[in-house]
Amino acid sequence: MHIRTWPVAALGLGALLLLIVVSVLAASNRAQEIYTQLDHLNSHHRDVENKLRRLRSDVHLSGIYMRDYLLDPERARAPEYRERLADFRRSNVATVAELRALVGGRPGHDDRLSSLDSRLDDYWQAFDPLFDWTPAEKALLSAGFLRREVLPRREAVLQIASEIEELNNANHEVQRAEVTRQYAAFRSDLHKLLWGSLFLGVVVALTAVVRLRVVEGRSDAERAVAEDAERQLRQLSQQLVATQEEERKNLSRELHDHVGQMLTALRMELGRIDRLRQGSGESSPLRHGHGGSAIGTAVTESRQLVDNIVRTVRDLALGLRPSMLDDFGLQPALEWHVRDVGRRYGVPVSLRMEGDLERLTEPQRTCVYRVVQEALTNCVRHARAQRIDVTVTESARELYAAVKDNGVGIDPARRAVGLGLRGIEERVRELRGTTTITSAAGAGTTVAIRLPLPVRDREVVRARAAG
Repeated sequence: MHIRTWPVAALGLGALLLLIVVSVLAASNRAQEIYTQLDHLNSHHRDVENKLRRLRSDVHLSGIYMRDYLLDPERARAPEYRERLADFRRSNVATVAELRALVGGRPGHDDRLSSLDSRLDDYWQAFDPLFDWTPAEKALLSAGFLRREVLPRREAVLQIASEIEELNNANHEVQRAEVTRQYAAFRSDLHKLLWGSLFLGVVVALTAVVRLRVVEGRSDAERAVAEDAERQLRQLSQQLVATQEEERKNLSRELHDHVGQMLTALRMELGRIDRLRQGSGESSPLRHGHGGSAIGTAVTESRQLVDNIVRTVRDLALGLRPSMLDDFGLQPALEWHVRDVGRRYGVPVSLRMEGDLERLTEPQRTCVYRVVQEALTNCVRHARAQRIDVTVTESARELYAAVKDNGVGIDPARRAVGLGLRGIEERVRELRGTTTITSAAGAGTTVAIRLPLPVRDREVVRARAAG
């Protein structure tokens, strides 16, 4: 039973991609939450520190203003100092309210905020009697008043502010520790997702690799079998072509030598009978009748019939394999075949041959002749051409042969199943050559081959050029 692994591999890859996407989204959301929480924590800590810093600053500045007031001998500026201290007091009240909004409800903060509010109220109320003092009273009582009333209250306020700051720092550390713990848990979860994705990826990869190795092994085995079968078929095809050519040669010679000779002998015998009849015609008992005329007519028709049979046998022998290809070479055989095609089908066929064709081997001569023969047959049978050009040229390294017509072109479907074109390609491939067939609808067809030739020796070329 053939097991298909691609659905499993596709499912595994899809699960892996889904896991990666989910992991990335979850990690991104979790990282954003941790970052937001840490940013909020830092912002809250900075806000509390700023509020406490402003509270201390207002308290310190109020003490400086009070000292300046006590040192100022002019009583007329008392309202100005009173208003400035009132501004500091309102700022302190607003700052305490903001602190209560920031840290209210947390353990230890409400009590300290209430105490801070009470101490600040005592601190600011301690300044009220000073604005009724005369310059002499300020000079006499200010130092003791500051030392007994103002400084202790201010230190108490600052102490409470420090306690609130310490609580805020401690709370900040606790929250940072919680954020650190969440970050550690996040990293642990991320590592788990990473290892899970890696494990799933390894499983999918191993499954794919193993399956690919099996498929590649099977493919290599099947390819080797196919290549061996193709090689055997090619060898068989080459043997069939060679056997066919040999059989054609033998049959052609049999028709030309034996059947042709016997038909020629029969024609000569019929001629002798006719001459004997004419020589003894006067003494023949049939001279007064129509017997002699009937015999003469029969002999004449027999001679015509024998002539037709001789021409048919000769054409058949030449069509199978012209003896001139073996006796005289490629050029005379092609010239005869081109004339014969033009005479039979009434299509002008031109032939151009260049180069030293005498050095071609018998398989090469046979291949070129059969290619031209098959191409011309296709031209006159299927292309409906008005003109055909045949070119055969030889160079130092290759032989080029082409048959070009101006017909209707080759139908791709017919080309795919045509045995003639396949035979041409097989013959040329056997000699390590190449076949090119170019065709367009209404633009004709060109069948061209190229056969590699051994490089000629320079001395031989020079001797032939010198004659």
